[in-house]
Amino acid sequence: MDIDDTDRRIVNALLDDGRASARDIAAETGVAATTVSKRLDELEASGVVAGYTATVDYEELGYDITAIFHLGVDGDGLASVVERLRGHDRMVGVYEVTGSHDIVAVGKFTDTDEMNAEIKTLLTDEHVKAANTSVVLNTVREFETFAVDTEDEEN
Repeated sequence: MDIDDTDRRIVNALLDDGRASARDIAAETGVAATTVSKRLDELEASGVVAGYTATVDYEELGYDITAIFHLGVDGDGLASVVERLRGHDRMVGVYEVTGSHDIVAVGKFTDTDEMNAEIKTLLTDEHVKAANTSVVLNTVREFETFAVDTEDEEN
């Protein structure tokens, strides 16, 4: 799908308010509501807009511990470790990375006991050859979106 400036303005309007109606987006972008609806359908079908979710403050729900796991993994075990972490309900981010580690995973936990249990599970995985865990002391910015550039902003 070719993304044009109209699509970008629609995406930015959704980023401002994911619950906005096509009529609201039309008013904000200056694009006809029927065009907005058609474009949204195309953006969803192509995967540019992958869904609509609530923004949750996990700390307010009792998940006070955020841990960042840096894992070194045997080459043939990378896929299985990534899949296991992807399926873990407390992992909010799992990344295959370059550098001294192979995987970086970010998890949310209710307490240190829960976090320690996950660390021990990771350390006993036959494919994990090295692990380093950092506990976040203060969250400054997390899960923030950013507006995509439009032609007006690029020039």
